[in-house]
Amino acid sequence: MSLTFTRNRLMAAFATSLMLAASGAFADEDHETKEAWRLFVADHTQPVVRAIDLESGKELGRYDLKGYAALTASASGRTVFAAQGESNVIHAIGTGIALSDHGEHRDIAVSNPGLLPVTFEGERPAHVVPHGDEAVLFYDRGGKAEIVSESALLEGRREVRTIDTTAPHHGVAVTMGRYVLVSVPDTEAKVKPDELPPRVGLRVLDENGEQVGDVAACTDLHGEATSARLVAFGCKEGVLIARPGGMDGPKLEMLAYPDSLPEGHASTLLGGKAMQFFLGNYDEDKLVLIDPDGDAPYRLIELPTRRVDFALDPADPRNAYILTEDGNLHVLDVIRGEIARKGTVTEPYSKDGHWRDPRPRLAVADGKVAITDPRHSLVRLVDPETLKETGTIAVEGQPFAIVAVGGSGASH
Repeated sequence: MSLTFTRNRLMAAFATSLMLAASGAFADEDHETKEAWRLFVADHTQPVVRAIDLESGKELGRYDLKGYAALTASASGRTVFAAQGESNVIHAIGTGIALSDHGEHRDIAVSNPGLLPVTFEGERPAHVVPHGDEAVLFYDRGGKAEIVSESALLEGRREVRTIDTTAPHHGVAVTMGRYVLVSVPDTEAKVKPDELPPRVGLRVLDENGEQVGDVAACTDLHGEATSARLVAFGCKEGVLIARPGGMDGPKLEMLAYPDSLPEGHASTLLGGKAMQFFLGNYDEDKLVLIDPDGDAPYRLIELPTRRVDFALDPADPRNAYILTEDGNLHVLDVIRGEIARKGTVTEPYSKDGHWRDPRPRLAVADGKVAITDPRHSLVRLVDPETLKETGTIAVEGQPFAIVAVGGSGASH
């Protein structure tokens, strides 16, 4: 059966998301409607992160760190985590934007951003995975993961639960209700002293740190994402899906790659917010749309050149954006499963060379695609409909990693 990506079901979800968005228009008329968006940009080589107001382009803050940082926004958008793998520390930045739900409308509170006083230390921090009020910090060489409370962090308090990851490895941990999903290393593998063992599976831990059920096989586990109530992990043999399972804990199911797909596998995953789906890389010049409940769960998207970065649009759930090394931005219609349009937005950035060479990164904010351009010390703002540049923000140095936070709501 050919994959139309369960079009009727996704179209219904898309219509529902539009109705939910429209309901926000009926906020209490006594309250002023306010909108605020901020970009947080890390430099490629300098240990600094900048907070930038999207509308004015003004720098709101500069935060000196210990090393260059990978950035992850929390689920609420109130915190940005700056993981400095080479410096064994994670800093947290308060974004100054707080959105709260009040049923028929949202409230927004805006304050100054700032570096929070609590830091987290461990050997080679890598993945930061947010979920609800928590974020899981994974330390590749520390043999541990830490589950931290964002609400405590914003109050300047340290509230941490430590998870044993069996042995140092380049892995990941994700909270799922009262359970934690943790990658499993191959402790029998023979590796050199400066290398880490491969990943071979995923295990489920309860609130006491005890394993529930058997280890699920997942060769070379890398990449995770959450969509609706599902969590997905990239594996060499397919995508492993974790579903809520009630009192017995999450249920793990392998979506094996069909023979119709070329050789390859997904190692970076993004999860849809308003619709349940996943988008993953598939080697360097392809993507794969994943519908875990579809009769044919995989749909391959071929690109003309290698992929540099890709992102989902949280406000327009139908759109995904892919930047390729020829400098073109591609808009993927995730319902139709095809590239809708493309346009040139940067000079070419080759994927040859070191994997950490300075190349553009994407974020989506206020109906715009923000693209770092380290070669020209700019953040470029692009209209996703016309794919024309609508503005630029000058950023000192080599702007690299970028996240966007913000939204609109009633301001009291």
